[in-house]
Amino acid sequence: MNSRFVPGAAVEPSPLRQIPTAAIVTASYAPDFERCRLLCETVDRHVSGAAHHYILVEHRDVLLFRQLETSRRIVVDERELLPRWLHAFDDPLSLFRRRVWLSLKTQPLRGWHVQQLRRIAIAAHAGEDILIFCDSDVAFLKPFDCGAFWRDGKARLFRRDNVLADEGHEEHRIWSRNAGSALGIDPSRTSVHDYISTLIAWRRDTVLAMCGEIEKVHGRNWVEVIGSARKFSECMIYGRYVDDLLQGAGHFHGSEEFCRVHWTGEALSDDEFRRFVAAMAPEQVAIGMQSFIGTDIDRIRHLIGLDRS
Repeated sequence: MNSRFVPGAAVEPSPLRQIPTAAIVTASYAPDFERCRLLCETVDRHVSGAAHHYILVEHRDVLLFRQLETSRRIVVDERELLPRWLHAFDDPLSLFRRRVWLSLKTQPLRGWHVQQLRRIAIAAHAGEDILIFCDSDVAFLKPFDCGAFWRDGKARLFRRDNVLADEGHEEHRIWSRNAGSALGIDPSRTSVHDYISTLIAWRRDTVLAMCGEIEKVHGRNWVEVIGSARKFSECMIYGRYVDDLLQGAGHFHGSEEFCRVHWTGEALSDDEFRRFVAAMAPEQVAIGMQSFIGTDIDRIRHLIGLDRS
């Protein structure tokens, strides 16, 4: 166990301090290790205002990611976060290439499901007021102060208004409906807002209250409730909790995305990559190259000027 991270040593919910503390949180896994290494290098170079950077990984990946630890960067084993009844296995249905998390209390879960559960669970163990979520395939290119996520005692909740009212977005609508179900919201109260992005922030005390609400409504552990539906989004659950149940208390909304992400398609050529970076909005300080697209990490390093010597 990492002595700098003691499970169970949760800080009780309380109003944000006048100057709140912040932590960056990244859920990752072995195939993204080099991308995560690049993220860490760019965080150290460009990001200020974070007390810690937590990297949340499966038990078998802990030793690999420990290479990235510093006095402020802590690798957290998911066994310190999630119930012991949730177990990871190599999946024979994928010829053992993928992992599956099984229990008698949830649906079979994939890695992206469990990464979302880790992001929620870290709130019960971290001591910082603000948790800033950043994927491992992100790289910071410009200076960024984590203070951008709070204003006048309120945390910035990313929200794109009315997006789900448009054509398409059916998967997002399912995630939103399932979020409402987990929170005990009347099914007739639908939401048309999208809360999903990377480089966003949550209040830690609000996450703890959200988990408590889920358990009060269902009489079961929050992991069991969320994991009973395989189509869920942690961002939708948090966003709907804040807006539908708290009426936005403790938060202000922002729709600008601080990270420009290449979500789908093919890997960019060098010229396309440079144009992608040049098209960053003024408020954008980082880029994300979705790892499944397959952009070579050494090319990204070269193009952002972080070649290894």
